[in-house]
Amino acid sequence: MLQDRLPPFIAAHYECHEWRHASAILSQDFPNEWWDILSVLEVFRLKKSWITQGGGRKSKVSEFIDGALYGRGWEEKDFKTGVYVDGVYTDSPTHSVDCFRNRVALEIEWNNKDPFFDRDLNNFRLLFDLQAVSVGVIITRCDDLQSIFKQIGRGTSYGASTTHMGKLLPRIEGGGGGGCPLLVFGISPTLFEDDET
Repeated sequence: MLQDRLPPFIAAHYECHEWRHASAILSQDFPNEWWDILSVLEVFRLKKSWITQGGGRKSKVSEFIDGALYGRGWEEKDFKTGVYVDGVYTDSPTHSVDCFRNRVALEIEWNNKDPFFDRDLNNFRLLFDLQAVSVGVIITRCDDLQSIFKQIGRGTSYGASTTHMGKLLPRIEGGGGGGCPLLVFGISPTLFEDDET
């Protein structure tokens, strides 16, 4: 069971969900990757300055998580995929995965438009079916963070049509990930740190 496999800090500070025994697969078959993910999440804090300053191609949240995993040997990964029918090969590219190592794919969706979840889940489904990925992981934000965004004057920057747990769960429960085992972590308000005082 997922809650039994999570360190107390992760269970207390993240909203966690799994499908198709993802945590069992990670902890037993990919223990190094499982430990990497948990270790990065344990040191992560959501800094107020990352929210109030905004802007840029990639959020500070994504930069922190990506950077910590890249430092542990993960990489952004493009997969070359295609279809071969009756002697004719056709490229069928997938979207790159934010962080990948040893058949574990991880995406960070902090504040994108919510259709990015469809892209991620479809990518996980396809790569799982092609036996390139064994588990997909998504890190996003809890719905409860909206009250903090409003308090610091950034509520409109994190609107209802952006990536958060309330937009992700119905997509997964509706079968968006196909047969791919999935693990989801939601960043909660208890991780917020006011570094501007």
